[in-house]
Amino acid sequence: MKRWLLCCIAVCLSGWAAAGELLLPRPAELAPDVQFWIRVYSEISTNEGFIHDQHRLSVVYETLHFAADMPPRERSHQVDAERQRFAGILTRLAHGAAPADDEERRVRALWGDEGTPIRLEQAAQDVRFQLGQSDRFRAGLERSGAWETHIAEVFANLGLPAEIAALPHVESSFDPSAHSKVGAAGLWQFMRTTGRRFLRIDAAVDERLDPFRETEAAAQLLSYNYRLLGSWPLAITAYNHGADGVRRAREQLGTDDIVRIVRDYRSPSFGFASRNFYVSFLAALTIAQNPDTYFSGLERAAETEFRELKMPCAANAAVLARTLGIDRDALRNLNPALRPAVWKGQRTVPAGYVLRVPANASNWSTDLLAQRLGAARAVRAASLPPASAPPPASRATPAVAAARSAAFASSMSTGIVPFGAPDEPQYYVVGRDDTIPAIVASTGLSLRQLMTLNSLRDQGELYEGQRLRLAEAVPEPETVTTAATIDAAKAAVQESREEQLAEAAAKKTEAGTEPVSKAQAQAEGPQLVPGATGPESADPVDYSVAADGTIEVVAAETLGHYADWLGSSSMRLRALNHLRARTPVVLGRRIRLEFTAVAPAQFEQRRRDYHRRLQAAYFASHRIAGSQVYIVRRGDSLWSITERHADVPLWLLEQYNPDLDFANLRPGTQISLPQVEDVSGL
Repeated sequence: MKRWLLCCIAVCLSGWAAAGELLLPRPAELAPDVQFWIRVYSEISTNEGFIHDQHRLSVVYETLHFAADMPPRERSHQVDAERQRFAGILTRLAHGAAPADDEERRVRALWGDEGTPIRLEQAAQDVRFQLGQSDRFRAGLERSGAWETHIAEVFANLGLPAEIAALPHVESSFDPSAHSKVGAAGLWQFMRTTGRRFLRIDAAVDERLDPFRETEAAAQLLSYNYRLLGSWPLAITAYNHGADGVRRAREQLGTDDIVRIVRDYRSPSFGFASRNFYVSFLAALTIAQNPDTYFSGLERAAETEFRELKMPCAANAAVLARTLGIDRDALRNLNPALRPAVWKGQRTVPAGYVLRVPANASNWSTDLLAQRLGAARAVRAASLPPASAPPPASRATPAVAAARSAAFASSMSTGIVPFGAPDEPQYYVVGRDDTIPAIVASTGLSLRQLMTLNSLRDQGELYEGQRLRLAEAVPEPETVTTAATIDAAKAAVQESREEQLAEAAAKKTEAGTEPVSKAQAQAEGPQLVPGATGPESADPVDYSVAADGTIEVVAAETLGHYADWLGSSSMRLRALNHLRARTPVVLGRRIRLEFTAVAPAQFEQRRRDYHRRLQAAYFASHRIAGSQVYIVRRGDSLWSITERHADVPLWLLEQYNPDLDFANLRPGTQISLPQVEDVSGL
């Protein structure tokens, strides 16, 4: 019986391994690259390093050893001298000189039949230094025990390959407090731009620093990448290079073969880190699956245990700790997402925040916490002089509220739909055949009113699914509106700055300024692949101008936008594209542009900035909680789908379905529909 059970287990394990090989292939062509990173992660520490060829990783010229107390400046001088020495040897050999000694004969032998003069001349430009990582990798293996069970559960629930749980070894060495100089943070190294799609990131909370929440976000992003790209090697590469970049690589080469993309794709942004991201992941996975083969005496951290309570109301951290009877430092360690301002008393622990408490605090519940915090507030209020509270701000007069409620009740049969509760401003969702005059006739507004309310300058600035405002928004209380606006503006500025820093860091790494010490490596960032960052953007849309001067129309864009970004006019663009007056631009179609006032690069930057601001404003109050598949039914249109899912803007729907032709929806078509949560009240 026991032997039979062991045989069954062995068969199951072999089946799982085979499945893993299919989903996460290990092409023979990439085996030398994987082996190089295994050596980096397990053989040499941050007091050692390889002088090697940056494209053919099997070519390692020398292993350098540094004294532990050697200053970084001296290390850099030694590295530079050795790189120049081997570059000189390669140059001499490329020019036909016979090897002068055993060292030069060894270098020549490393290239074998591939060592033609042209190839050796190129190799002289590709000499690179790679710092060892074995001490950092070992520390990551030991830390990973605290979260590996949670990661496995999250991945299993979303149907992700369990092996991808090794990715934080590459991203952060499983350090949940890790920050990079370009703005990535946490176990999974999310940039703020992408993190705000799935996580709360503001002055009080940064869930990137919570390894449990960030794991859930990473699983969603990886699942999203897989749906867009169709293979796990590409989805993992996109975690570093971005879905838009990997889609461009696939389209340019006409293949989804990871070997072809790693070997042949050329792009300024697809540098050493991106080329090596998948192979370094495979190396990390190899070690993580057999840790005792590479490291002895590992002491894995115990799984973190806790209970969770949803905050019933906002509370001062000190008051919360006293109420719970929990040491404040212990509470802080369990809740790393709460920003320093919370612990300093400058901000409160927000209502709705899921608070972690020690596992032995089983006597607490959300209801009991609400009662105790309420009692504490009552005591504090009784000890203070009473203050007269300002009257609550009214969002709408009773007459306005009643009118809007009536409009809400009758809107089901028209294109006029409420955007949220009945007392909020109404919008008209533009259908495929709509025109401004038709909308004016159906809404009762004047042409001037409709154009002014929606900042329209041209009657043709319409696109299917667009929401037109039908009434002035009643302002929120000034402090709320101002805070939201400021947060969104700050986010957009921060994200733009992070992208610039990431680009500068990538250029610096490509220029050959790799770290030569553990301190320098940690200063650059926690990633074990120099130059790598977490996902900078989850937006797969290509905003670039094609070689023929055309762009593809994407959601939330009009001819008016293009005219502004070009310094031209809508009339000129209509003439250029043979568009009749009042004919809207169609989502997914190509528009020809004319670059007389600005260069294509400047247009692209303005276009990206517009979408960055648009998305930052949306994700200041919304989070993606998952996705579902919607099957297009007979009679469906983009207009009707947008109407039914008013909380999902058209641009987000497009991002989840970048290869779908929304202008020609057919019954049976599958649409990936993001599930979003309104978190503006949290």
